[in-house]
Amino acid sequence: MPAAVALLVADVGAEPLDEQVPAGVVVLAGVPTAAVTSLAEVAGAEVGVWEMTPGTVTDVEADEVFVVLSGRATLGVEGGATLELGPGSVVRLPEGARTTWTVTETLRKVYVTPRG
Repeated sequence: MPAAVALLVADVGAEPLDEQVPAGVVVLAGVPTAAVTSLAEVAGAEVGVWEMTPGTVTDVEADEVFVVLSGRATLGVEGGATLELGPGSVVRLPEGARTTWTVTETLRKVYVTPRG
């Protein structure tokens, strides 16, 4: 029997988030805050919403695919590309990637990452 269809959230852009600073994040500039909420677990993967206010941070990433809903940022990957992110950007980050996020306009994204 197929799983039931479910509306996870009516307006992901307005979904309230729980403020937190993810482990391993180092603030380089500004006073950014980050917030996140998990929406569901699907086939062993977490689907959630993450938001960061303007500022610059470094992080070591989990395996993740995300879609930017709103805002603007530059994402630098150590030893790799620099990506300009805006609404509609779809990105895959491999586990262990060392990144620098420079958020210029509060960035909100929907992400999918394996649980584990």
